[in-house]
Amino acid sequence: MSKVSIQSLLKKKQDGQKFAVVTCYEASYARLVEKAAIDVILVGDSLGNVVQGNDSTLPVTVADMAYHTACVKRGCAQPMIMADLPFGSYNTTEQCLESATSLMRAGAHMVKIEGGAWLADSIRQLNRAGIPVCCHLGLTPQSVNVFGGYRVQGRDAAAAQAMIEDALALEAAGAMLLVLECVPTSLAKQITDKLHIPVIGIGAGPHTDAQVLVMHDLLGVTEKTARFVRNFAEGSASIEHALSRYREAVEDGSFPAEEHCFN
Repeated sequence: MSKVSIQSLLKKKQDGQKFAVVTCYEASYARLVEKAAIDVILVGDSLGNVVQGNDSTLPVTVADMAYHTACVKRGCAQPMIMADLPFGSYNTTEQCLESATSLMRAGAHMVKIEGGAWLADSIRQLNRAGIPVCCHLGLTPQSVNVFGGYRVQGRDAAAAQAMIEDALALEAAGAMLLVLECVPTSLAKQITDKLHIPVIGIGAGPHTDAQVLVMHDLLGVTEKTARFVRNFAEGSASIEHALSRYREAVEDGSFPAEEHCFN
């Protein structure tokens, strides 16, 4: 496995080759993700739920994210490392740059931020500073209190059109990847087809360029999981085997299946 870059992921989209992303938070798992030849590790603010035991991602701080990003960085050399900017850390362009710089210094190769076209100025500022950006649309967990819970987004025509316009605006501003979470399969396909940048899905159907799952979810550690999760530990001989099976299922298009999708 050669070192993964934004350029290599873009080439995969151009060539129609799907790729896998895993969310993990520490060195030992990062090492196994690398051995399973998975392209991207997301150091997610979901550590607030999975590691810290909170009921949302909102308590997570930049210091928390920097600590776990550094842990992941020490565990692997080849995957691209993407780190979430946590809640309240990018409300202004200046704050966004400061927060993102902290995560890049900790070992991230890219940062991820949740939100639509209003992020355009921050994306341009980060790009000028040499910081690549992944954006996140659909169910954005940091906005759970606005949404009134964890709900599928973009189901009506107006909301779907707004999401398409946001996606195009984010790409135009310089976003280099996009995550779509919990959106109808048909809408995810439209957005994926319209964008030149790779689109990563989670609960967004099989037509995106990549899929992401939280390590603990795909290994069956999490007691209660979402509809879009599949337990790859079942029938696997080891954690590395489960991770490899996940990668293979993403690459050959067998995951996600119909039961993991929203219409």
